[in-house]
Amino acid sequence: MTQLPTGPPVQVTIWVDPGCPWCFQTARWARGLEADGVIELSWCFLPLEVHNSEPKVLDVAVHTWSVPAMRVALLVREELGQSVAGRFFDAVAGRQHHRDERLRLPETIRSALVQADLPESYLDRALGDEGTAHRLMAEYQTIADRAIGVPTFQLDGPEGPAVFGPVIVQVPEGEAARELWEHFAWLARNENVYEVKRERSQLPDLDGIRLAQARRAARQAAKAES
Repeated sequence: MTQLPTGPPVQVTIWVDPGCPWCFQTARWARGLEADGVIELSWCFLPLEVHNSEPKVLDVAVHTWSVPAMRVALLVREELGQSVAGRFFDAVAGRQHHRDERLRLPETIRSALVQADLPESYLDRALGDEGTAHRLMAEYQTIADRAIGVPTFQLDGPEGPAVFGPVIVQVPEGEAARELWEHFAWLARNENVYEVKRERSQLPDLDGIRLAQARRAARQAAKAES
């Protein structure tokens, strides 16, 4: 049986993009571990729309999918700390992945700020300051050459292992969540383990995905009838 933590929480950095549903599931698991005192999270941001482009350079006119939300999250973290940044990330990612709201829309980010008990002015301040884009890019460049994507966990400080995953369908809780962390952390620290992966046969267990699927099906049906 997995035991409750008896020592201080493990310091962990999690690299996230709120637009990724797989990342959102893992981040929810990580926040549960933090609430149980297993880990203490530092939040960093890895914009997939930059990471998956060539050249890997942030362009605020082009990268409008999740970069605006991450610029807001960056400013929240700088001014209010890691735990508040995590709370905002959960709110803004949840607007898309629980409700199928469009992450790129300003009203989605404003609603997330209200949900997280934060001033709506963070949106205008973050997007009105080009420095948030520059700082987001500088942060991303510290992990760009080591990261496959999100979620990525970095253990044991800046020189510690940075490992993609775990990619999970459902969010475990309680003992199951702690057991998954113990196994994942062991694998992450084992330098002899390079990669473990299986075929994906399911989508993340999220209402937002089911709503999006229904929306696409209705659109296709209407197109077929026209």
